[in-house]
Amino acid sequence: VQLVESGGGSVQTGGSLRSSCVGSDYPATTYCMAWFRRTPGKGREAVASIDRDGRTSYATFTEGRFTISKDEAKNTMYLQMSSLKPEDSSMYYCASDRRYWCGDGWNSVRAYDYWGQGTQVTVSS
Repeated sequence: VQLVESGGGSVQTGGSLRSSCVGSDYPATTYCMAWFRRTPGKGREAVASIDRDGRTSYATFTEGRFTISKDEAKNTMYLQMSSLKPEDSSMYYCASDRRYWCGDGWNSVRAYDYWGQGTQVTVSS
């Protein structure tokens, strides 16, 4: 099982980025998938999740600025980030687990067995 992220980069405050996560040898979009981020000194925090039926959950800090989605034909999950702030600078990771629905535990690191290598997002002021 492999999850591969891409689409990170550097933008100025207020800019937008879209990150992607594709599953290899694993029907990732069939299961619960999520985005986490890790900032030095803050640990890994949940960003958003999407389940088999397309239901989504978001962390409060996304404030409607982030949108999680998926394309099952491409076995790819996306995170569209808009109105980016310097505090959004972080390494973003995708995660998945062999359960169809993410449930209330969607934001727990321990709920996911599979992780990507991460993609860096840097927002400058």
